[in-house]
Amino acid sequence: MKKLKLGLPKGSLQEATFSLFEKAGFKIRVSSRSYFPMIDDDEIEVVLLRAQEMSRYVEDEALDCGITGADWIEENGSRVAHLADLLYAKQSASKVRWVLAVPEESSMKTVKDLKGKRIATELVKATEKYLKKNKVKAEVEFSWGATEAKVASGLVDAVVELTETGSSLRANKLRIVSTVCESTTQFIANNKACKDPWKCKKMDQIIMLLRGALEAENMVGLKMNAKEKDLGKILKVLPALQNPTIAPLAKDGWVAIETVISEGTVRMLIPQLKDAGAQGIIEYALNKLIY
Repeated sequence: MKKLKLGLPKGSLQEATFSLFEKAGFKIRVSSRSYFPMIDDDEIEVVLLRAQEMSRYVEDEALDCGITGADWIEENGSRVAHLADLLYAKQSASKVRWVLAVPEESSMKTVKDLKGKRIATELVKATEKYLKKNKVKAEVEFSWGATEAKVASGLVDAVVELTETGSSLRANKLRIVSTVCESTTQFIANNKACKDPWKCKKMDQIIMLLRGALEAENMVGLKMNAKEKDLGKILKVLPALQNPTIAPLAKDGWVAIETVISEGTVRMLIPQLKDAGAQGIIEYALNKLIY
């Protein structure tokens, strides 16, 4: 049996990725010490790797495909095919940022003030590229972790760290000076896998299901019954992705209406639908939404 070797990120993205795959219809189980999760698809072999390493192993064909950040693809200089962006809907933003941060009480206000200073980061090459672009000469050292603490202890003058909201940096009494780069989560593959018809089709199927799960994250289904005479009033207040589905009921003069709407509008919309004549209103969660 042919298998697709898929790399999934271990660490900060792991929980969100496993949750997304579950909503897409895949069950993944992994023990605390294993790097080889079990998945309920005999055509897929899963390997857990740090996102920082993923693109190198995909490029080297040790893996057919994987999920990682655009930042690490750029940092590694990997030549891989970008098949899809996976903007995790539950994240506070569709993109994450690598930011240059200094202590709150520091007099440094711009990147120019980092001249001759020491900066700690995991994203060394991108940081060096950013400094060169701004014509700033500074020492950039690789950090294995606890990067924020190195500023507090005076080991370095600044850090370049990954952030979504900046809350962790503020908690560590750091102030953002500027954005070094932005990144999204990507589904990548090597050229050999892309040229294999079976693997290409399998990857397309996985991406379709993942995107469907992402599209459904903040959407809900809505069903209701109504008298035909009230249909016009209901349609005026009912948003829909396209047109709502309308079907006649067994009882003469009545119809069933079904649509998909944004979860955030439901609490305001249901009272309006009730006032317009809708009855038997049912709201239900969605796992996937595929156009």
